[in-house]
Amino acid sequence: MTISSMTGFARVDGAADGLAWIWEARSVNGRGLDVRLRLPTGYEALEVAAREAVSKRLTRGNVSISLNLEKQQGSGCVRLNEAVLADVLKAADRVIELSGAAKPDAAQILMIKGVLETSDQMAETSEARASREKTILKSLETALDKLGEARRAEGNRLHDIIGDQLSEIERLAGEVKASPSRSPEAIVARMKDAIARLFDTTAPLDTERLHQEAMLLATRADVEEELQRLSAHVSGARDILAEPGAVGRKLDFLAQEFNREANTLCSKANAVDISRLGLQLKTVIDQFREQVQNVE
Repeated sequence: MTISSMTGFARVDGAADGLAWIWEARSVNGRGLDVRLRLPTGYEALEVAAREAVSKRLTRGNVSISLNLEKQQGSGCVRLNEAVLADVLKAADRVIELSGAAKPDAAQILMIKGVLETSDQMAETSEARASREKTILKSLETALDKLGEARRAEGNRLHDIIGDQLSEIERLAGEVKASPSRSPEAIVARMKDAIARLFDTTAPLDTERLHQEAMLLATRADVEEELQRLSAHVSGARDILAEPGAVGRKLDFLAQEFNREANTLCSKANAVDISRLGLQLKTVIDQFREQVQNVE
């Protein structure tokens, strides 16, 4: 099972009954599902169905959808409006009768506005309107399906990146666990060096007391629990990545937990190498959090 990103773009063209249109759908990160529609004047009735189509396919992200319409040139049929023609002929006969003018030819009559009508000038039935809107909405569904494909493709890339980051967190935690500086002997040696720098004396040190203090310091600086929780979080994140559906919020919560353990580990660090590894952990965890915020 792959995860989906919240980032994607899709575009679909369509045409019917002398009308061409373009649907564009794009999405970016968002805490929830926020849909913004831009529809041409006269097509506001599509909004409810369009929002339903989005909510059936997506659960998170700021989604912007626009519809652009354009009439196709030369695609409409031409119809003779016989009622208008009859009125024109009647008026022409009256003009001839009153003024003695020559009778107009057919070409002149056809040039009079209203005698010939194109399809877009004719009254549209509600059934024809509903059929066209249905076709336009079907085109939107195709665009949303393509948007979902784009988000899943981006999700595949995120899956690999996040997986690598989890492996790096696991590796760094393993280095901390294996660090020789965590042993009581290493702590005793560091304490001896510190005392030697602080006191200019050749008096022998109380080895037993020094050992006790070292054990106490080692206990306070012990990061075993933090390392165990980091390991558990890595395992949990991998399980979440294998889950179906939207998992971004779960991963974002784990990112916070990762960061909490890394902060505690750094605060307990009693050696340079532990501090260095802790800072590296925090860097990778920050990168992890940035990536999971793109996950649906």
